[in-house]
Amino acid sequence: MQTLTTAQAVVSMLELNGIDTLFCLPGVQNDSFFDALYDRTNAIRPIHARHEQACAYMALGYAMASGKPSAYVVVPGPGFLNTTAALSTAYAVNAPVLALTGQIQQSMIGRNVGLLHELPDQLGIMRGLTKWADRINTPSEAPGLVNEAFRRLLSGRRRPVGLECAIDTWGRKAPVVLPTAPAQAPPEPRADGSSPPLPGRGLGQMSARLDSRLAWPRPLVCSIYSKESQ
Repeated sequence: MQTLTTAQAVVSMLELNGIDTLFCLPGVQNDSFFDALYDRTNAIRPIHARHEQACAYMALGYAMASGKPSAYVVVPGPGFLNTTAALSTAYAVNAPVLALTGQIQQSMIGRNVGLLHELPDQLGIMRGLTKWADRINTPSEAPGLVNEAFRRLLSGRRRPVGLECAIDTWGRKAPVVLPTAPAQAPPEPRADGSSPPLPGRGLGQMSARLDSRLAWPRPLVCSIYSKESQ
């Protein structure tokens, strides 16, 4: 256990889960996050865009080109709303994108008093555009929520997820326990309740059967089903 800010815990978990590039547009609501990121730029490369939409679309492109989870960080309210076209596209094309957004002061969320970048029910909007979304309320829960975000990214049908964190929560310090292992997707059960095959076993059996059928005098059409096409 060590004493960390929420931002330091989140950056550590991003690194643990394989994020090596972060597409971002800094703003006052995320200052503490970028302070923490500065200390880890040897492991996570920030790419600074001129508009939030570019951040999200670069994260989308990175995820689609690499097949790996990607992430972007923007300010709340209009900053987050500027990313929603790319976030919706990530949802449609099964891209594993993590949206990280700031928030107004934690005690003021939901009070609708007109603070800078305040957005009514930002978390609800995010949940409507992603597979899963949540709010980080304390430093101690940050590691678990980030790992849960990646577990959701890697489980079942790949789609974007989101996390938000208030401006005053990013810099709050507390004792934090950091996991030593990245998030893992649980094995998906079969309809009959049996265990899934070992990696590669199904393809190996298919290849053997295909080889035995190549000698047939009639042509063979082979169709391969992929969960990514669901």
